[in-house]
Amino acid sequence: MSTAIKFENISKQYRLGLISTQTLSHDLNRWWKMNIQGKEDPYLKIGEVNDRAHKGMSDYVWALKDINFEVQQGDVLGIIGKNGAGKSTLLKILSKVTAPTTGTIKAAGRIASLLEVGTGFHPEMTGRENIFMNGAIMGMTKAEITRKLDEIVDFSGVERYLDTPVKRYSSGMTVRLGFAIAAHLEPEILVVDEVLAVGDAEFQKKAIGKMQDVSRGDGRTVLFVSHNMGSMQQLCTRGLLLDKGLVSFAGTIGETIREYQTSDFKKQSFVGKPDANDDLQLLKVDLRSSTDLVFYPSSEIYINFTVKVNKSISNLVIGFNVFSVFGYPLMRVDYNDTNGFTTLDLGIYEFRFKIPSYVFSNGEYKLVFDVAEANIKNYATEGSNLSFEVVVDEKHFGNVFNENSNLKSSIVRSPWLVGFEKIEK
Repeated sequence: MSTAIKFENISKQYRLGLISTQTLSHDLNRWWKMNIQGKEDPYLKIGEVNDRAHKGMSDYVWALKDINFEVQQGDVLGIIGKNGAGKSTLLKILSKVTAPTTGTIKAAGRIASLLEVGTGFHPEMTGRENIFMNGAIMGMTKAEITRKLDEIVDFSGVERYLDTPVKRYSSGMTVRLGFAIAAHLEPEILVVDEVLAVGDAEFQKKAIGKMQDVSRGDGRTVLFVSHNMGSMQQLCTRGLLLDKGLVSFAGTIGETIREYQTSDFKKQSFVGKPDANDDLQLLKVDLRSSTDLVFYPSSEIYINFTVKVNKSISNLVIGFNVFSVFGYPLMRVDYNDTNGFTTLDLGIYEFRFKIPSYVFSNGEYKLVFDVAEANIKNYATEGSNLSFEVVVDEKHFGNVFNENSNLKSSIVRSPWLVGFEKIEK
């Protein structure tokens, strides 16, 4: 299999708040070092990683730093990462919207990109005129574009507005037409940013299906950015995880999703630091789905955690709360919901909980643990909190608010303890 794209030492530096260095002294210094002394750009030696959460000490920021990887022909590469990780910047460099500060990209074939709503469209031109303009930019003849015109219009669903200026389109219509053009004009490489999220569920399903056809049927290469891990798992074969402009992980899409889900952003495990002075210790927590990598409404969710009891406590609390992404309490579960125990002998215990299918709709959720002596002290900390995201696709859509769904109640207290046992004295 041949290499479709090769990224070699790609870096992109920005100066915050300014274009170029924006000062005459900086520009002259750069020109003198590079053109007279034959040295490298002096401003490449400074700068910090792109950490949005902290102010930093430098005005220079590396949106991307030393990116090296290859994409094989026919691969569907999912690029994953937090907001600000550098995903869109990488695709813009590949699409030649912006130039890298250092490094080169070698791409075999024509590239069609859908990066932002309206990218590549002239707002005063009609949809039809924009189709022909985009095809011409890609090097296609008028006859080739005409041959594809009916497919593009049919797929986009904007036939009624084809001869209306694009500036009058809604964002959803613009994305539909933009994707239809990018996918149907036979590019060797298709680049799609998370802009598809603007479309409705029906169109997203069509778009995923089309990208599958493009890659599997035609052997073309696809680069796809999305925060929807369900779509990623369904479509992609390989994955690339970016963090603060650096490649954090590369592998199969399953391995990459798992790495992302267990990162701080989607934290699904916790290992505590034992402290012999604590009366109670939360040693370890593990959160997983019956569908392995992705949490669907139909998934069963397993929460296992290990607690060490160093002191006899008469009013022991061991359990967890589940909150929505907005901090709304959804349910509370304790180890003594069914047996009424309020104490345990000294030792190490493993607790196993199960949340059944169709409790959660799509969205993000947070688990906050209680390992406490009631009304006195909670030995679980902020660092032990876990989070997960439930996603929906056509395979797992179903009726998420069926008769088993506990989301109908504002607060649910359900005995979902599978069991617990003493594993060490």
